[in-house]
Amino acid sequence: MSETTPAPISWADFEKVLIVAGTVTRVEPFPEARKPAWKVWVDFGAYGERKTSAQIAALYSADDLLGRQVVGVINFPEKQIGPFRSQFLLTGFPTDDGVVLTAIERPVPNGTRLA
Repeated sequence: MSETTPAPISWADFEKVLIVAGTVTRVEPFPEARKPAWKVWVDFGAYGERKTSAQIAALYSADDLLGRQVVGVINFPEKQIGPFRSQFLLTGFPTDDGVVLTAIERPVPNGTRLA
């Protein structure tokens, strides 16, 4: 197996990662962050509202994010980022221009799990 080819995982491994859809409910500046970032709150339905710090300010304004459905990993341990406690990982793809958020092709209920 080469360095660029990851080792296969089992279905049970995949099921351990809780990847769900949610809607952005609040966005605030995060001036203390080392790289341009937003504080983002997302409603994950039955999983509740959770917050994160996301380095997505290069491509997304607060208005771009409010009301948008996003994809988050919600079962990582919380992480302290400066003065802010991050409760989930907002998923996206890094590019030279900034992180492009993972898109949901059409609306799904908040809390819907990726299958």
